Amino acid sequence: MTGPYDDMLNFPHPVSEKHPRMPMLSRAAQFSPFAALTGYEAAVQETARLTDRKIELSEDEKVVLDGKLQMLAKQTSTDPTVAITYFQADGKKEGGTYRMITGTVKKIDGYERTILLTDGQKIPIFDILEIQLDEERA
Repeated sequence: MTGPYDDMLNFPHPVSEKHPRMPMLSRAAQFSPFAALTGYEAAVQETARLTDRKIELSEDEKVVLDGKLQMLAKQTSTDPTVAITYFQADGKKEGGTYRMITGTVKKIDGYERTILLTDGQKIPIFDILEIQLDEERA
């Protein structure tokens, strides 16, 4: 052989007297790939996530919804069961999703403009798209 480092090829592997030899698994971890752009993948997934726009009700739909709210207010002493479809705003981006919840109405709070269900959930009245009273669903 005629290379400049030929004299080193046959030396024994150096062994430290102070430090123990690193396990093979730990040595392999040194060469594993890393994410140069930390958080990039999560940002791409968040951008790709779809949201819905809030539907603006027409005046006729608002009148129908108001009538149902008034009927519901009269029935709160009988613990009426309802199915409410409402808009829930997204916390991270514009838009949100529509959710449907079925429950028993405990109170309609005119001051906070919410419907309080017996399980503790509060639904803002301005976010309600539809209310199905118990007798409508039967």
